[in-house]
Amino acid sequence: MSIQHTVVFRLIHPEGSPEVDDFVSHARAALTSIPGVEDFTVRRQVSPKSELTHQFSMVFADDATYQGYNEHPVHVAFVADRWVPEVAEFQEYDFAEG
Repeated sequence: MSIQHTVVFRLIHPEGSPEVDDFVSHARAALTSIPGVEDFTVRRQVSPKSELTHQFSMVFADDATYQGYNEHPVHVAFVADRWVPEVAEFQEYDFAEG
């Protein structure tokens, strides 16, 4: 059973700034290098109904692959070095098929 992992977030950086571009570029390179990450996408919020401005979404073949991603040193480092200091607010959603 596949799992779609999604995080919707707002950065501490002003929209359109080089820091936002750097964060997104770094995230894409780092997170897609982890085995098992499929269909990685980045989206930007266009509705004024939410203060959360970006979305990362990815798919994992099964729970074991998802757990491997969560524990992978690249993911752990990304969270510690970039996510925690640069994300002001977020929501996380994990959906399984069925």
